Amino acid sequence: MKLVVDWDLCEGHGQCEFAAPDVFSINDNGDLEVLEGPLPGSELASVEQAVRRCPVRALKLEG
Repeated sequence: MKLVVDWDLCEGHGQCEFAAPDVFSINDNGDLEVLEGPLPGSELASVEQAVRRCPVRALKLEG
């Protein structure tokens, strides 16, 4: 599975960080940072939750 972030939609609400803190983080400037590369299988459930929790639908899973 590959995580895709629509950076034009992302507003930095941080709901993804709450759902999957090992994949997402909000830096000191308020910008979203995302773990690059293929998702570890152990993170799939939390990333799926992050996708559902995003209030602006800036996240999706492909593959």
